[in-house]
Amino acid sequence: QVQLVESGGDLVQAGGSLRLSCAASGATASIHSIGWYRQAPGKQRELVATSSSGGHTNYADSVKGRFAISRDNAGNTVFLQMDRLKPEDTAVYYCYADWGWMHRPYWGQGTQVTVSP
Repeated sequence: QVQLVESGGDLVQAGGSLRLSCAASGATASIHSIGWYRQAPGKQRELVATSSSGGHTNYADSVKGRFAISRDNAGNTVFLQMDRLKPEDTAVYYCYADWGWMHRPYWGQGTQVTVSP
């Protein structure tokens, strides 16, 4: 099993930047991919960006060119650098990990990102 703890959410003006962090602990060697989803009020949770154990990254079209996902050398902390933020980026951001041979999903508790106009 793994535990995921996010941090870095805040209130920021449009055009600003934030950096989210997700610290993974537990059986992290069995993580296949790790990344970020978000959920805005009244909307479904959607993929933002993911990073596989092989180094492949995947981004939602809406954030390409503005957001960047990265991992520390140990691979146990994943970051989401968010630049040129827009009000429509306002959401709760959840860290996600795909774990183990059964590809079990794990979620963090979420961190609120609010972008004011």
